[in-house]
Amino acid sequence: MNYAIIAAGNGSRLAAEGVEYPKPLVPMCGRPMIGRLIDIFAGCGAESVSVIVNEEMTEVADYLRGRAAQMPSLRVTVKSTPSSMHSFHEVASLLPQGKFILTTVDTIFRPDTFRRYAEAFAADTAADGFMAVTDYIDDEKPLYIGVDRDMRITAFSDTPLPGQRYISGGIYGLQSPRAIDILQGCIDAGQSRMRNYQRALVAAGLDLRAWPFDKILDVDHAGDIDKARKFLNCEI
Repeated sequence: MNYAIIAAGNGSRLAAEGVEYPKPLVPMCGRPMIGRLIDIFAGCGAESVSVIVNEEMTEVADYLRGRAAQMPSLRVTVKSTPSSMHSFHEVASLLPQGKFILTTVDTIFRPDTFRRYAEAFAADTAADGFMAVTDYIDDEKPLYIGVDRDMRITAFSDTPLPGQRYISGGIYGLQSPRAIDILQGCIDAGQSRMRNYQRALVAAGLDLRAWPFDKILDVDHAGDIDKARKFLNCEI
């Protein structure tokens, strides 16, 4: 399995709220958030981990280059992009063909839950993708998920769907080249939001399965850092 991390945002809200670290380097359980993700993926037997970071975050790029010197499977690109979808497009060029799991650097989850998810996706021979979902809603703009009785994803919605309970967890298990071809189509059409890409996957008829996590958090504000540490039972 290959993995990818989008870490190309500016982290402007954290900086405005007094957080001294660039978002990817915020300490989480004794490691920078981005280092924690890399370690989790490596622990899942990652064949490769591809990361994109923006040009302004030189400390983050230096950290990643240091990690890459000790971890040949870590691939780093440094480029500023206008949106998360464009960041995905850039990092996709580093991904080998086959299954991959993509997440953003501020997505917080329990490692044991993630391992079960990754193992389930790796073992599945039918679905085009496994998308992490959760019924824990603590997001400013959640993306609601429609699923059928077999947990196939039928819709992505900006508003709650009747009889549905899940939102997107921001962890995408997909397969190249088909998912990347659809991404290219979105870029060519001038799309920039990841939720529109997810809608394009459904519109293209991909068999996407929802895989529930008990809780997934995003670190968008200073207060989210302590919330994430408590969730993970760590102090720093």
